[in-house]
Amino acid sequence: MNLTPKEIVEYLDKYIIGQKDAKKTIALALRTRYRRMQLPSEIQEEITPKNILMIGSTGVGKTEISRRLAKMMKVPFVKVEASKYTEVGFVGRDVESMVRDLVLNSISLVKEEKEEQNREKIENYVVNRIVEKLVPPLPKGASEEKAKDYQHLLASMEEKVINGEVDDKIIQIDVDPTIQVEMLDSNLPPEMAKAQESLSKLFTSFNKDAKTKEVTVKDAKVLLRNEAANKLLDMNSIHAEAIRRAENGGIIFLDEIDKIAISEKSSGRNDPSKEGVQRDLLPIVEGSTVNTKYGSIKTDHILFIAAGAFHVSKPSDLIPELQGRFPLRVELESLTEETLYAILTQTKNSLLKQYEALLSVEGMKLIFEDEAVKAIAKLSHKANEQTEDIGARRLHTVLEKVLEDISFEADEYKGKEFIVTSELVHEKLDIVVENDDLSRYIL
Repeated sequence: MNLTPKEIVEYLDKYIIGQKDAKKTIALALRTRYRRMQLPSEIQEEITPKNILMIGSTGVGKTEISRRLAKMMKVPFVKVEASKYTEVGFVGRDVESMVRDLVLNSISLVKEEKEEQNREKIENYVVNRIVEKLVPPLPKGASEEKAKDYQHLLASMEEKVINGEVDDKIIQIDVDPTIQVEMLDSNLPPEMAKAQESLSKLFTSFNKDAKTKEVTVKDAKVLLRNEAANKLLDMNSIHAEAIRRAENGGIIFLDEIDKIAISEKSSGRNDPSKEGVQRDLLPIVEGSTVNTKYGSIKTDHILFIAAGAFHVSKPSDLIPELQGRFPLRVELESLTEETLYAILTQTKNSLLKQYEALLSVEGMKLIFEDEAVKAIAKLSHKANEQTEDIGARRLHTVLEKVLEDISFEADEYKGKEFIVTSELVHEKLDIVVENDDLSRYIL
């Protein structure tokens, strides 16, 4: 999407409070990618992405900033934990699987777009197949009058299928066994994935006859949509487009990178696995070619955003070559009482709005007094200071504790209002927050 850095920051402000430096840095990195794509191809190849290292405690918005951006820009995006990977030769996931994950995400993105573009064709295919099952065929040699009536019947049934009026009816549909559900195990090396796919096709070829299933019309719509998408869409062109998008617009969010840094104080200073993961990461971040079952993908222009709390270690504890591949550093601020209050009141679909919507299902109206919200923010901040600082995630535990009984007895408030007051908040939380041991276990 062609958005200016200011527009990107404006969008992020709806979901994340504060962290202006981080928003600005990421907005510029994304805009630079757009600018690069407008240049001649020979210059494009020379401009490498400016990878970002975000430093900050848990719950301050590192992951949320990246996730929201990917959603807004509609670019391939994966979030992975660096601590999940192991050095080549050790048992576990190898670092190349993150690139294969990105390709799978890109395929899903492109397929959804193509399905949307061909939605009318797909829906027509589905409706026609279901109507065929619901309305018996017209006998040969039927009169013209009967043929007209039959057309009216077909049109009427089509309308009912589209409107969902016959969703509960049971029909028999023939499911084509040659249409495979793709096996999306990105941890398999491409050679093994292809071998597995070949075996699957071999077994399918032994049973080419369509399988008849008895399903409701509602379930048939889902099964037939998949069948229609596979028949009407060119999967080879989808795979090619997906790899192109992943190469030029993909974002890999590498969380917990501090967990593979080895601090000088660490007893595992000579841990080969941690340093080995860093060395394995290096060629991928620098730019290399990774083979996938859909084709090879170059990682030269994938944007890597690494994040970590760096409580025990520091960025300089990463190997120098890897540090150099993350030229943009941004430190996220810890959340203050005022920030927590703003998160509860100013963000789109905030936690308060979520609880209000959830309890409205029970027919009750939940109202938060402003003083109660301030008390929640104050006590959440206090709990963060006294125990581990888990940022905005503390609001989840605190609100759940405040609303636990109300939520349990929601049926008693049907058609009524329930006002959450500051007295109620203090009654539920003061003892817990003041008692250090209780706070550690409950909040």
